[in-house]
Amino acid sequence: MKIDFAKRRRVMERSQLLGHCICDVRRPCPCDVLREQNICPCAGERPEPVEAAQVKLTQHVRNAGCASKISPAELDAVLARLPEVEDPAVISGLAAADDAAIYRISEDLCLVQTVDVFTPCVDDARLFGKICAANCLSDIYAMGGEPRTALSVLAFPSEKMPGEIIFQMLDGAMEVFKQAGVALVGGHSVKGDEIKLGFAITGLINPSVAAALEQPNAGDVMVLTKPLGTGVLVFCHQIGRDFPAGMAAAEISMTVLNRAASEAMKEAGASACTDITGFGLFAHLRRMLRQSQLGAEIYSNALPTFDGALDALRQGVIPGAIERNREYVGDTIHIAPGVDEAAVNLGFDAQTSGGLLIAIAPERLETLSQSLAQRGAGCYVIGHIVADEAGKILLSTTNHSNPNPDTQLRQIKPMNTTLKGSAPHGDGCCADAFQNDSGAGSVAESQKAFGALIRSVQAAGALSEQTKELILFSQVVGSRCQPCFDVHFRKARAMGISQAELDEAAWCAIAMGGAPVKMFYQENLERLK
Repeated sequence: MKIDFAKRRRVMERSQLLGHCICDVRRPCPCDVLREQNICPCAGERPEPVEAAQVKLTQHVRNAGCASKISPAELDAVLARLPEVEDPAVISGLAAADDAAIYRISEDLCLVQTVDVFTPCVDDARLFGKICAANCLSDIYAMGGEPRTALSVLAFPSEKMPGEIIFQMLDGAMEVFKQAGVALVGGHSVKGDEIKLGFAITGLINPSVAAALEQPNAGDVMVLTKPLGTGVLVFCHQIGRDFPAGMAAAEISMTVLNRAASEAMKEAGASACTDITGFGLFAHLRRMLRQSQLGAEIYSNALPTFDGALDALRQGVIPGAIERNREYVGDTIHIAPGVDEAAVNLGFDAQTSGGLLIAIAPERLETLSQSLAQRGAGCYVIGHIVADEAGKILLSTTNHSNPNPDTQLRQIKPMNTTLKGSAPHGDGCCADAFQNDSGAGSVAESQKAFGALIRSVQAAGALSEQTKELILFSQVVGSRCQPCFDVHFRKARAMGISQAELDEAAWCAIAMGGAPVKMFYQENLERLK
């Protein structure tokens, strides 16, 4: 850039007179930036512009995603000292430590509000914006509310990074907000050493809906709607120990709204719900149980996980957020003999845009299963509520103590087996675009590039993202690839694409491929239902 030396001299004279840099009082003048890069940020000088895509966001933060949050123990210690809010219109707020606050407007209408801010968990700015929006909306969905508006909260190192990154993040977020029917109406930005993006969300909820989700009961089954492991996989990526297949699946999962799962749990009559984010499964579960004076048993071998997460934990790759969350839960968790230590750490892993943890009566479990399947949401039975001391969690190896062991739930996730009428799942499948974990060599690099191509093709352009997803779904049906079918079916339903639209797209493929394609489609639909 062209340097205005007169302006630089004027600004530096002011700084040197004060003995401090006028735009960063921690630095002297001349500062290290001027010495090393011949750039004076105070005079408005900036590094030569670079393409936003060349900036790897996770390499510029200390803790990625929701792992950047303050530990729950430290937070609780501060919140406990604050005075009580005595407004009778506050139905749920600080005292309950709920995901979101509920404020009564009238007898049959309440506001539901939340705010969330965190650092990038992926390198791509647009993808991070999508993930951030989905994560921030999740609190509203967990409460059973309907989000309406969003305000952005942004910290950005504007002296070091191109403003195009801000645009990409917000544009990606707005794409998800449009999908959710939410309007981004404003926001606030500040300079910061690290990128932090978040949103304050306001929604509406009927107080009767909120009340119906307040009380888990002994015997309730615990259902999780997304796999675990985003925190450790992101950490692995930061330190160059990638598990590309798991990370690719996690990226898709983190962009999926919890709206479908929220609708399903309300339809099925769930007892309670929380979303799983930065405090990890066990800490969020503890908070749910603490209010109800109940305990829970979790089946360690039933915890769903993204590929590579358990392997990383077994290799000793344990992010600091796991330690912080484990300290918070403390001795309220009891680990049965034989439980894999990796599964213990998985339960403490800080999730970004994780799933909903739903408590539901055993007799309503099948209804919930069907409702989640119809909407393309994941469904994993991981434990049950027990009449025990408040907040106590038993982590066991089996589910023999399940109050209704005959009730088994189909777990909706990609499978490696093939059905009758399906083609072999061979090399080059888009669901396996990142399967090579060698981390070096032309094949691994080619597969990473192919994964980037897949994400680029799926992004909105001249065609909307929904239209592209229908095209891709039709091609997946025509190719008869079962893992790809599972991925695209769930993604399409989470995007709000109806079953009727998917059927029409599938019949386009059937018209070209004939009876084998029709058989593949019908059998896969039946399997997911």
